[in-house]
Amino acid sequence: MKLQIKYVSDKIGREIPAPYYATSGSAGMDLPACLDEPLTLNPGDRVAVPTGIAISIPSHDYVGLIFARSSLGYKKGITLPNAVGVIDSDYRGEIFVALTNISDSPYVINPGERIAQLVIMPVCIAELEVVDSLPDTERGEGAFGSTGK
Repeated sequence: MKLQIKYVSDKIGREIPAPYYATSGSAGMDLPACLDEPLTLNPGDRVAVPTGIAISIPSHDYVGLIFARSSLGYKKGITLPNAVGVIDSDYRGEIFVALTNISDSPYVINPGERIAQLVIMPVCIAELEVVDSLPDTERGEGAFGSTGK
């Protein structure tokens, strides 16, 4: 699949690396922070960090999903407040990454630092059918924790 990318900042590809797959087995491409200067994220803070890029997902059969970088989340407590960011196929604006600091210490995001990863995945568009009842299953209406017995 070809993914068109537009650099909305002249820093991309020069001062800030363009998004890239770190290894041949990477599912997600790393998204660097497109910042003019370091940004301090204090405990509890939330911020939208620019990436300096926009993309064109070729059809509604695909979606862009932004995930936290495991190392930032686990080692530093820097994660996404919305768990996963969704880039719809018809969005053409700059991609921003929402980050939050759930640690007890300030964290400095440096220009060009890899802050998240972008995964392009297929989408199944559901056709809704209103019904009076749903088919029975072994679980039924069991909610939180109901399968952990």
